[in-house]
Amino acid sequence: MAKKALAEMSFLDHLEELRWLLVRSTLAIIIIACACYFIDDFIFDTILFGPKDPNFVTYRFFCELTRFFGVDDSYACATEFSFIIQNTEVGGQFSIYLWILITAGFILGFPYILYEVWRFISPALYESERKKASAFIIVSSLLFFIGVLFGYFIILPLSINFFGNFNVSQAIVNQFTIDSYISMIKTSVIVSGLVFELPIIIYFLAKLGLVTPAFLRKYRRAAIVIILIVAAIATPPDIPSQVVVSIPILILYEVSILIAVLVVKKEKQNEQIS
Repeated sequence: MAKKALAEMSFLDHLEELRWLLVRSTLAIIIIACACYFIDDFIFDTILFGPKDPNFVTYRFFCELTRFFGVDDSYACATEFSFIIQNTEVGGQFSIYLWILITAGFILGFPYILYEVWRFISPALYESERKKASAFIIVSSLLFFIGVLFGYFIILPLSINFFGNFNVSQAIVNQFTIDSYISMIKTSVIVSGLVFELPIIIYFLAKLGLVTPAFLRKYRRAAIVIILIVAAIATPPDIPSQVVVSIPILILYEVSILIAVLVVKKEKQNEQIS
């Protein structure tokens, strides 16, 4: 029934549905961003500038970990960061303030955005598939938030620790602009959150028949190379950081293969029943 209703919709009808999806999602982000205004001190002082404090939980964890294994802890156990963050534009802080609230609105409103996306694609699904809306939103949101936390507590501190202490000469003082610092935070957090959606993406691609378990296994080596390249781009140019970031992504890829296997198996069972 859903497939038939979808076929009766014209191209302009699809565009209209897409337009309203974007409008509702944008309004949700703006409303949540406005609500974040009341906790802006916590967002900026605790969340954004927390990783520049040597006592941040991630630094303490890696410090204790290196000491446990008897490894040189001079790099992991940072006592101070020799850099300052400065604003160089007249409206720089106000612009950053607005964009941070909007970014917070996007992250916190991600489950609702997923709900809107599901509403948009649900007419193309069968009734039994549409009943899985709650599972889709919960699992996708959970993966996204895990990715956000991974980017914030792992990728971001590793980057700040490396670049904050890297110095080619004592004559050079690190003075990072607020734009570059916030950009690093947004890239680390949001990109990581989206990368953790890989199993969901593979699920839908397998449902559409665009990827198969055999395809994923065949190009596993190529995928590993791509993952290592992504890790090298997203992290400082040191091997330990790249390994730490690569491992979860490799696990996600293997989980995606398992998901593709289950999807293909389910599709074959449905074909036999029909």
